[in-house]
Amino acid sequence: MLIENKIARPKRIVITALGSLGDLHPYIAIALGLAKRGHEPIIATAECYRKKIDALGLGFRPVRPDCEWVTDPQIMPRFMDLSWGLYRLATEFAMPAIRDTYGDLLVAAEGADLIVSQYGLAARLVAEKTGIAWASSIHIPMFFISPHDRPVLAEAPWLTRNLRWLGPAFWKPVYWCAKRASRPLGNPWHRLRKELGLPPARETNPLLDSHSPALVLALFSSLFADRQPDWPRQTVITGFPFFDQHGQTSLPAELLRFLDDGPPPIVFTLGTAVAARAGRFFDDSATAAGHLGRRAVLILNDPRNRPATLPPNVAAFEYARFSELFPRAAAIVHHGGVGSTGLAMRSGRPMLVMPCAWDQPDNADRVRRLGIARVISPGRYTPERVARELRELLENPAYTVRSLEVATQIRSEDGVKSACDALEVLLQQDHVPAFQA
Repeated sequence: MLIENKIARPKRIVITALGSLGDLHPYIAIALGLAKRGHEPIIATAECYRKKIDALGLGFRPVRPDCEWVTDPQIMPRFMDLSWGLYRLATEFAMPAIRDTYGDLLVAAEGADLIVSQYGLAARLVAEKTGIAWASSIHIPMFFISPHDRPVLAEAPWLTRNLRWLGPAFWKPVYWCAKRASRPLGNPWHRLRKELGLPPARETNPLLDSHSPALVLALFSSLFADRQPDWPRQTVITGFPFFDQHGQTSLPAELLRFLDDGPPPIVFTLGTAVAARAGRFFDDSATAAGHLGRRAVLILNDPRNRPATLPPNVAAFEYARFSELFPRAAAIVHHGGVGSTGLAMRSGRPMLVMPCAWDQPDNADRVRRLGIARVISPGRYTPERVARELRELLENPAYTVRSLEVATQIRSEDGVKSACDALEVLLQQDHVPAFQA
């Protein structure tokens, strides 16, 4: 008997996530999967995504802080700084709003059977305070912060990439010291839990250590990041839960005509957050395609990114579903966001990654190590260099062969089903483990 048939009654499951569309999409995919099984999923996220959630027929509850800043070109440079971006997100976005986030999520969780959260923080506090079952999740591998699988950190990409060979004996004490040093960033969380009457937390750093003791969902493929000895034992690697619908349900007719009229183009795109400060990316990309004599498609994500003029072999569109577009590409050039990276892996096409901030340098290095990508820094993204990198990707058959091998495994995985199965197993348990002080 299928697991979904074993649940005695539909469950109300609150799924909470904040950030860009790339951060939200995996959780929408899971919510839709749960809805198909007869449950009542509710997305608790920023107010700016209300219309998107409503249009999908899912329940919505607003949770602060809002995330409109991800498309604001005035704000984004501050949060995308390679050295200080993650620090600023913690100190200027997440922690100052922790009381609001907790209060909003507490309201959203009324009558819930389960909370599924992106990381921990407010969801953990609500679970501890109310006794509602809780599953945490990580959709970006670097946030496991394992010395056995050393992430490439945006704050020091060259150092952390080139010293990976030193291994756990070197990196374990380094990470321990980093967690201890950054623990004060979580002081607002510790103060709030004290006010709520909750016991002191044992963990060094709530920003990095707040995993559910019942279930941790790793929302990516084991090819992208495999289980490590220091991951929580209750971790389930699901595969990528894919979702990329944003208004349109199919490719624009004009784009389909362009694709049908010639050989596969190179696709150039940036995520919604990175597109807010694209700079010369799309102009230089169009020029690079011209140097190669190749057709190209630019996915702008923001109409302000449209180049003033386009060569006849280059077409530009504000949005297209990557799940449909990427398989029709010759190669894919993108920023290294985890959503775009997963879809590019599934497409079977080689990729050139220009990581800009946050988890992107680590994601880029993972696909480079898989043999399906090359990496170029934003400072070196010029038409001439991009053309050289793409020529190697397109003319070296090893990249195409390996990309197809990776795609075969990715396509065999069902991240939504695996995540929903794991959540339903948790819902069947009579006793869900709680944190101990």
